[in-house]
Amino acid sequence: MKKSFWLAVLAYLLPTFPLGYFWHLVTFADRYHQLAMYRDDVIIPLGLMSMVVQALLFAWAYPRLFGSRNGSWTQGAAKFGVFFGALAWSFAVLPVAAKYRMSSVPDFLLLETVFTVLQFVIVSPLVALAYRSSGSKSVGDPAA
Repeated sequence: MKKSFWLAVLAYLLPTFPLGYFWHLVTFADRYHQLAMYRDDVIIPLGLMSMVVQALLFAWAYPRLFGSRNGSWTQGAAKFGVFFGALAWSFAVLPVAAKYRMSSVPDFLLLETVFTVLQFVIVSPLVALAYRSSGSKSVGDPAA
């Protein structure tokens, strides 16, 4: 696989894991505890495994959907962030709020929405830069 793919995997994974860890288990740990929905013994390897799967899929999808053929790297980053940020929010925030018991659905929605926006504001330009820095073109681009 190309260097740009693995750089994009790291561009997603390296900020996402510490951001998720500190957001959920340190910075806002008391707020999440008050929501009374998380287990006391969080299984961190499962969260990390989820992030690895996401990183691999996002790194694969980026050049096919948002690569340089479809505009500048900044446009690609913005499109990636909006598209996959909304998708992640729809998978990880809305159904959890709908299905799980918690003391405050609005508080959960606020915390997780801000987290998701922050996550994609950080990782989207990094993923785009991973492909830009290697000079990778979109799939189907004759120069690829």
